[in-house]
Amino acid sequence: MMIPKKMDQQAASAIKSILQKLNINNSRVLIDLEKQTVEAQEEDYSVDDLLEAAGSLTPERGKELLKEVNRSREDWNA
Repeated sequence: MMIPKKMDQQAASAIKSILQKLNINNSRVLIDLEKQTVEAQEEDYSVDDLLEAAGSLTPERGKELLKEVNRSREDWNA
């Protein structure tokens, strides 16, 4: 059973900064210090949200995002 613990703003900001360096920007993560892993909870997006976002991306930004996703997968599988 997991027991939530409240963090102060400084600790939360420090952890968020570390996760961003690992290209993890999800709002909810599970950190297992024993296994040295981070599980990022998938964001719940509707199909409409995804289609709306896809329409607002330039082809260049789409390529950048695809590269970021591929890098994240490589890092995750390393």
